[in-house]
Parts: sequence; structure tokens; C-alpha cells
Amino acid sequence: MTKLSELEAILFVAGEAGIGSDELSYLLNIDKQELSELIVALEKKYQATLDSALHIFETEDHFVLTTKKELAPLLKKYAQGSSNTLSQAAVETLAIIAYKQPITRTEIEQIRGVQASGPVQRLVAHKLIEEKGRVEGPGRPILYGTTGYFLDYFGLKDLTELPDTQELENALKDDASLDLFFDGVSEGEQK
Repeated sequence: MTKLSELEAILFVAGEAGIGSDELSYLLNIDKQELSELIVALEKKYQATLDSALHIFETEDHFVLTTKKELAPLLKKYAQGSSNTLSQAAVETLAIIAYKQPITRTEIEQIRGVQASGPVQRLVAHKLIEEKGRVEGPGRPILYGTTGYFLDYFGLKDLTELPDTQELENALKDDASLDLFFDGVSEGEQK
């Protein structure tokens, strides 16, 4: 692997949070001058081919791998989608955010046990969640929380109206024991 491919991989994995030049220099084991040259080379590579959808966005010594602005209409169309339904992954992610906010994407992934960037992006596109700030620390990850639209969508005045998680757990346990009971009754009636 080359340093260019390593840079691209780190930018890709950093996702929408991006990464600072100090951390990039450290991870790639290069100085800032060489990093600057690599970033310019990678951006030139992206611009040189019409087949690449990627672009490196730089802001205050911080880099984010994004799509080219020319693709915005297509991506907006995708985000709006023909379907307003949420996937199971998006619903699970939304529940975690609603109960644990503010929360980072990494924390969501730790709870779900799977990658969550797709569901998070979909929820942002649906305006059900939004950025609520950033964590002070390496990479300054985004903190997500629900929006006013989320409250309207689910008919809530505020977050205190969310169902109590303990009550939900008890209801699920009761339902499970009822199913076992009824399964037993059905078997007994058949004998």
C-alpha cells in the first residue's frame, strides 16, 4: 500500500466527522509538509477523473472526504427517496439516539454492534436527528440528538413523553410469558 491509499482509507473511515492534520500526520508517520503534498495529490487524482465522485473538503486544518458538489442533486433525490419508511436499522438507531442523546455515531455502533453511518445519514436526511455539538477530544466526533420534527412526527410534546424503557421491558417479558402459556394451552387442548 502507498501513503496515498493509506490517506484515502483513513479519510474514508473517519467519515463525516473528518480528521485533523495532526492526527493524520501521526497515523501516516509523516510530517505536515508531506501530508499537505499527499492531500493535494489525492485531490488532483479525484479531480482528474470524471469517474470519481470524491472530493476532499478542508476546513481549519481538518479534512473530510465528501462527494463532489455536482452530485448534490442526485444525492438529494436519493436522501428524499421514493419511500418515507425507515429501515429496521434506522428505527433502532433512532431509538438509541432518542433515549441516549446526545450521542456519537461510535457510541451508537457500540450499542448496536454494527456500523451506523448509513442509518445516521438517513435519519439526518429525514430531519429526525441533527448535530447537537461535538465532543472535545480526538477527531471531535459529532453528537446527535432528535429534532423538533421528531417530536412532531411521533406526537410528543417533549422527550419526557417517550415510553419508559423499564415498562417496555416488562411488557415484552409479559408478552413472552403469555405466548408460552397460550402455546401450552393449545397443545393441551389438542391432546
